[in-house]
Amino acid sequence: MTATLNETYDPARRSFVETANAPDCDYPIQNLPFGVFRPSPGASPRVGVAIGDQIVDVASASASFAGEVAAAAKACAAPNLNGLMALGPQAWSALRLSLSRGLSIERGDKSLAQHLSPMAKAELLLPVAIGDFTDFYASVFHATNAGRAFRPDNPLLPNYKYVPVAYHGRASSVRVSGTPVKRPQGQRKGPNEQAPSYGASRNMDFELELGMYIGAPRHTTPTLLSFGH
Repeated sequence: MTATLNETYDPARRSFVETANAPDCDYPIQNLPFGVFRPSPGASPRVGVAIGDQIVDVASASASFAGEVAAAAKACAAPNLNGLMALGPQAWSALRLSLSRGLSIERGDKSLAQHLSPMAKAELLLPVAIGDFTDFYASVFHATNAGRAFRPDNPLLPNYKYVPVAYHGRASSVRVSGTPVKRPQGQRKGPNEQAPSYGASRNMDFELELGMYIGAPRHTTPTLLSFGH
């Protein structure tokens, strides 16, 4: 399936948000990621879109849109993206196109400027309410390395290349970046110790995980697909 790129990806497009036009900007007008943020301490969580060093409060800007786009924007007055995701890709795409046009220099709506919040002052939150968490082995190398810890003589099981290998993760463990990590308590025994002792873990292992949401959720809450490496 080949995706058709629309005008939102035009490399020549520029924004009236000056910081979005910097060559090293992570959030130029061609990249308008949705997320959830709190603009100030005590404020209600909202769905926003990053642009330059600012965040657009999408729901508060809903009056700038009409029809399907306005409905999608109003769905962003929520503490997560679930409601917007449930509307489906046509609504997401229409909202993204309207935001791209509204934030552009060429066709921009400067009234959107009043709905911008400085990213540096915002608190970023978990973007969705996660109902399930399925973790996949992303590559044969990852599956082999993980298997070697349990089966040194036969690290890669025969079915790996024929059936996707996945397992349920703990959805409650998904946290936003910057959340402190607390060392777990449990039994531990070093190679030179005669008996185990109870206490905090002495070492910490970490992985790079790529998580994604594909399409509208089939249930009230979406499933997170995670690919470990």
